[in-house]
Amino acid sequence: MLTATGLSYRYREGGRDHVLFEDVNLSLAGGERVALLGASGCGKSTLLNLLGTIDTPHSGSIRIGTENVAGLAEPGRTLFRRQHLGFVYQRFLLVPTLTVAENVRLPLDLLGTPGSEAEKRVQQGLAAVGLANRSETFPDRLSGGEQQRVAIARALIHEPTLGLADEPTGSLDPTTADDVLDLLLAQAAHHNGALLLVTHSEAIASRADRVLYFERGRVIEQ
Repeated sequence: MLTATGLSYRYREGGRDHVLFEDVNLSLAGGERVALLGASGCGKSTLLNLLGTIDTPHSGSIRIGTENVAGLAEPGRTLFRRQHLGFVYQRFLLVPTLTVAENVRLPLDLLGTPGSEAEKRVQQGLAAVGLANRSETFPDRLSGGEQQRVAIARALIHEPTLGLADEPTGSLDPTTADDVLDLLLAQAAHHNGALLLVTHSEAIASRADRVLYFERGRVIEQ
């Protein structure tokens, strides 16, 4: 479902080019939940942004389904993200001026989903994450765990082919983090989409179907 081959990424700083990683390869099967472990600063989040078409690699290919997304121009990448990808971030990134329901509905509105269908799916999505009674609440009135549950509902509301989660429990207390991880894995399985979970926690990684390590610019399977 996802195949990345020969990825490299470099950045310019202090008048010099710095290679963050090169010749990175990884793959995910449909419905698979994979954890990617690595130390802080090793390039995990950058790799996730490449796979999610937010950034482009300096070389290599990224194939999601039948599409080589690394070769798409920006308008094509944006449309592909809206249709096929779902992102869950550590810092939630909810829109503060939108209610819970409006935040969750946002991907459907961008895709032009008819109003009645969108409303039905939002209600189902909020019920699935246990927030049906908070639909008209604004994000600043929610706890951290509740905000992350909204972020999960928003990321998966359009049933993406691939879910990408970047340290989704890193800013939560251990009990809340366990609950949120349970929810994320269960919702990904319910939608039968693949999930790549970036983390530095061995305990979180142990919940995945498969574990990869990002070390010295290489992805290594356990």
